[in-house]
Amino acid sequence: MPAGVCGCCGPLRPRYKRLVDNIFPEDPKDGLSKSDMEKLTFYAVSAPEKLDRIGAYLAERLSRDVVRHRYGNVVIAMEALDQLLMACHSQSIKPFVESFLHMVAKLLESREPDLQVLGTNSFVKFANIEEDTPSYHRRYDFFVSQFSAMCHSTHEDTETRTRIRVAGIKGLQGVVRKTVNDELQAIIWEPQHMDKLIPSMLFNMQDSEDLDRAGHPSTPSGSVSQDGEENPAALAESCFRELLGRAAYGNMNNAVRPVLVHLDNHHLWDPNEFAVSCFRIIMYSIQAQHSHHVIQQVLNHLDTHNKNTPRARAGIVQVLLETVAIAAKGSVGPTVLEVFNTLLKHLRMSVDFELGESSRRNSSTSVSSGRGKESEERIVQNAIIQTIGFFGGNLPDYQRAEVMMFIMGKVPVYGTPCHTLDTVKIGHQGTKRIQTMLLSSLIMVTSGFKSKSMAAALPSPFLDPLFSISLMEDSELRQLVFEILHNIIDRHDNRAKLRGIRIIPNVAALKIKREKISKQDVAFMKKHGQQLYRHIYLGCKEEDNVHKNFELLFTTLAVLTIELANEEVVIDLIRLSIALQDMALANEENMPMFIRCGIMALVAAYLNFLSQMIANPPFCQHVSKVIELRSMDAQHLLPEHIFRDKCPIPESLDKEDRLLYFQTADMAECLAGPGYNAERLSVPYVPQVTDEDRLTRRKSFVDTISLQVDIVSNCLPDKSQLAEEITFETLKKAIDTTGLEEQEREKRRQVMEKFQKAPFEEIAAHCESKANMLHDRLAQIFELTIRPPPSPSGVVSISSGHTQHQSVPVYEMKFPDLCVY
Repeated sequence: MPAGVCGCCGPLRPRYKRLVDNIFPEDPKDGLSKSDMEKLTFYAVSAPEKLDRIGAYLAERLSRDVVRHRYGNVVIAMEALDQLLMACHSQSIKPFVESFLHMVAKLLESREPDLQVLGTNSFVKFANIEEDTPSYHRRYDFFVSQFSAMCHSTHEDTETRTRIRVAGIKGLQGVVRKTVNDELQAIIWEPQHMDKLIPSMLFNMQDSEDLDRAGHPSTPSGSVSQDGEENPAALAESCFRELLGRAAYGNMNNAVRPVLVHLDNHHLWDPNEFAVSCFRIIMYSIQAQHSHHVIQQVLNHLDTHNKNTPRARAGIVQVLLETVAIAAKGSVGPTVLEVFNTLLKHLRMSVDFELGESSRRNSSTSVSSGRGKESEERIVQNAIIQTIGFFGGNLPDYQRAEVMMFIMGKVPVYGTPCHTLDTVKIGHQGTKRIQTMLLSSLIMVTSGFKSKSMAAALPSPFLDPLFSISLMEDSELRQLVFEILHNIIDRHDNRAKLRGIRIIPNVAALKIKREKISKQDVAFMKKHGQQLYRHIYLGCKEEDNVHKNFELLFTTLAVLTIELANEEVVIDLIRLSIALQDMALANEENMPMFIRCGIMALVAAYLNFLSQMIANPPFCQHVSKVIELRSMDAQHLLPEHIFRDKCPIPESLDKEDRLLYFQTADMAECLAGPGYNAERLSVPYVPQVTDEDRLTRRKSFVDTISLQVDIVSNCLPDKSQLAEEITFETLKKAIDTTGLEEQEREKRRQVMEKFQKAPFEEIAAHCESKANMLHDRLAQIFELTIRPPPSPSGVVSISSGHTQHQSVPVYEMKFPDLCVY
């Protein structure tokens, strides 16, 4: 009896094994038996504690079938696993998932593409299942590595290679979806995983770009091509966007750094189309408040690669331009000034590289390669300026004003302390180049700037150095200064209507926009008006002025009239115009005839504009009469002729023909009446000499020092003059003081008349200039007289005109014998 019982129970197998065996048909081609599968599913749902055993047994069978190449049974086993996963949601599913992931890993390890694709598809289905409870011990390191390797597949067959890469991308997408939302799976954001995930996606996106360049059209949109084949590039981009969209605040750096490394390794900064497209995807995918992280990463990368080729650096700057352009529309965080500081630093470095290459080119025979390197540095500089301008142009006005002040603080101005740029090392050419670059940046930043108050837009710390540059002996720098002023002063966009210096026949037809001048702007002109007039006056008589300089001067006068001119300012501008005319006629500074005729043409064009703007018929008639006479007898005094190519220039100006020039008395008579204080026109405008002239002049520090030495040497009295012979005529002239008394009385009368009729601002500027000159003379005297006695503690050396004491250690000092104790 016992033997019979043993014989009966020996062949019995557990029910779960029999149910699993039943789902496999005799012929694998018949596929999964649906009825048996339903029985197995019902059993698993009814007895969830058996799920782990079912999974282990299925894994055992699948491993055996893979080794024996029974791929039909492998497909059936995976289909059964998928159905069990979808049907069972209980606490006992955790061990079953471990068996499932083990089977997926077996398929991915095989070298058969079909099995790899099969395992990937099963993993993707599993990734879409939302588990009730998180997993504390599950890791996906193997799957990240394996799916990344599949993304870089180099299979010989193109279709097979595409299938494997698509499967790899889908697998990575599944890993991302399964892990990023689970707080316990934050390990996926660690660098070792991001260094595999990100490059795998970028590799497939880049491969599509390479095909496009080679002439093979890729799928324009979506992830499926026309013949039904999935597009790896589109799928990789979708996965890349999804990953970045799920990145939290603390994970941004780990997500962006692999992108920069990939672009470096594959030399994708030049050309940089792919790099630009990548960062566009990044900026539009991440949350807006994280934008400054990306900008900071690109800035750090630019600092790290500051010695790369110029084109590579230009590519990085252009990428920064794209990121900044997108970030400026939202939040850029606290990195605004840091962006500009870094860009200005690299602008200075690029100028240094350019000057270094230029000096080496002059000393060597390789001219063509040096010019190529110099032009490439210009590409970097232009890219930096575009970035600065675009970023500044998208900032709100209050931040833009800060940026304007920040950039102006970086501009080297002679005679003023500039802590950010060492102008001694780079010399005159480098200083001029940096000034040009920074002013060009300011033009872009100020473009479109609209400030309600001119005092807020042009504060003294900004206006003073800007005007100092306007006194430089360089026409290009002066042009940039006036363009910056136009951007700030012209708040109604009237410059386009005033473009070109000309006699405008009908100003009303231009439809110039203007508003009533505010009290703040009136106060601004009272404070800074004389400064503006002075620099316009001095800028007109520069010998290197060209047609564009006179155009900008005309536009400056016109814009001032539109935006800031009340009755008092109109009188001042007429006085300034008459002073310019008198300067050109007197020619005390021996200006070239073209400059003198250009000033005359500028005065004619501006007074024609002003007379029509204030709508004074007698004034308009006087101006029109002078212009009409010039058109007949002196065409070289009109802008349409003097600025024309090959215009005949006379040898001298006819001072006797008063009808060709604007007369102060006639204009005062035209403006007599309510509204204008025409009596002030009788007081000639004289620009005050200030400390600014001495500080700004001129070419370089060495030239300035040599000039001062020449002046000092010329001022020394000649011995022959000291030994002048004393005669009776000499003594008679010394005793006769009648002529001197008359001169003194005339001088006093002029001073009294000036203080009675001149505006307060002009008198204040005159007194202030005298005070400044007195302080300068006292400082020079003290510097010459109060000097430290020679000391054994140092050696005095003179460099660039400045005295420097080089300290010596105490133990190396040489004391006289009497001083040694």
